[in-house]
Amino acid sequence: MSPKEAKSSSDTLSAKERNTLPDSKFAFPKSRKEPLVDVAHVRTAIARFDQVKDVSNSERDHAWKRIVAAAKMFDVEVSEGDWRDLVKEGNKAKKKIVKTKEGKKKTIAKKMK
Repeated sequence: MSPKEAKSSSDTLSAKERNTLPDSKFAFPKSRKEPLVDVAHVRTAIARFDQVKDVSNSERDHAWKRIVAAAKMFDVEVSEGDWRDLVKEGNKAKKKIVKTKEGKKKTIAKKMK
């Protein structure tokens, strides 16, 4: 299966599958948080980015680069230019919209007023 042939969003990783993934397949490899193995997981990593606890801003910078690279690999366009665009007023999401290169948009969280 090529990287662009993604699982459906209802597919999840089993504990065994997750445990066998190399650290490089995670947005946060040190803590093995947010696997980046398909479209659904990339979208989830973006949606939950501001919810990840116990990581430094440096780790967030590196994780964001991994997420953007995975998004490109799976043809998911990310509307935010930086992870800081996801965070507003504490750890609440400002907006989270991802879209495919075909132009389909998917809103993951409501936009903050």
